[in-house]
Amino acid sequence: MAVAHRIYASALLEAAREKGTLPAVREEFSAVVEALTASSELRGMLLNPQVDARTRSGALDATFAEADPTFRNFLVLLAEKGRLADAEEVHREFERLVAIDERVMRVELTTAQELSEGEAQEILAQIEQRSGRRVEATRTVDPDLIGGLILQAGSMRVDASVRGRLDKLREELVTR
Repeated sequence: MAVAHRIYASALLEAAREKGTLPAVREEFSAVVEALTASSELRGMLLNPQVDARTRSGALDATFAEADPTFRNFLVLLAEKGRLADAEEVHREFERLVAIDERVMRVELTTAQELSEGEAQEILAQIEQRSGRRVEATRTVDPDLIGGLILQAGSMRVDASVRGRLDKLREELVTR
């Protein structure tokens, strides 16, 4: 992640927080990133270096006339600075900063078999208790794990799976 992504994301977060429009800005930013991903025509028009910056800014102003003014100004600024191509990365950083601000930890819980709601909630409650943060989890099933689970939170990865233990044992045997 580039420093510029963090700077733009931080500035948007602060402005939205000051104006009390953070929920609207989050929703609109997500919608814009989805639209850029889904529409090659929109992406082509907004990211084409041959399109004049004023034309691009005017198109953004017109397209997002009903959007939150803080967010609309942010998009125009990205366009003027030639950073619209970075919108997805800025959005990712923005969401990361919002999660930190709201004391939310996003985790990916991968298990060998489907967990019941009770089992999943018990694991997540333990994580919340130890971290002191609210946990939002995505859950996936990977039968190759054989048993146990893998927990991924940002760059931290805890592998408590049977497959992980077998791989670790195999590595130890090979290096001896």
